[in-house]
Amino acid sequence: MAKYALVVIDMINTYRHRDAERLVPSVERAVPGIVDLLERARAAGIPVVYANDNFGRWRSHHGQIVEMALAGHHPELVEPIRPDDESLFVVKARHSVFYETPLAYLLHTLGVDTLVLTGQVTEQCVLYSALDAHIRHFAVTIPRDAVAHIHEDLADAALRMVERNMGGRVVDAADVPW
Repeated sequence: MAKYALVVIDMINTYRHRDAERLVPSVERAVPGIVDLLERARAAGIPVVYANDNFGRWRSHHGQIVEMALAGHHPELVEPIRPDDESLFVVKARHSVFYETPLAYLLHTLGVDTLVLTGQVTEQCVLYSALDAHIRHFAVTIPRDAVAHIHEDLADAALRMVERNMGGRVVDAADVPW
């Protein structure tokens, strides 16, 4: 039986960046799916891990990152999905949630073998994280209605690559089986 973890990628966001205007409409559509997954994962005792950029502030901790995001341009997109006291938090510096982070070690310590990747940006951080998960022998599921994109065509291609090249599953959030 699979041991899941829900990974929320870069959703604690200030939306003060170059692509924010293109990204926000997709994030608005993804937030309800992420909220549903968070509620169901927490109720089922599934580990929830936030893997988030620190916006170049290397002395910050997760509480400060959340505070910055809530003070950003779209706090209404952050508030519904903010970490609770049980959530785990990994600060990342690059696109992949695994690059130079302790995430793989953390997941193996928890006995996790299957990741459900949510968040932003589908054609960047979600795709690179899926690839890195795959090469680390984690099964990958991506709920298509719980990820956000900047470029829809590239996001569609990224999800096809996850299915075809990595054997990952792309499903609706309601169909994640926990």
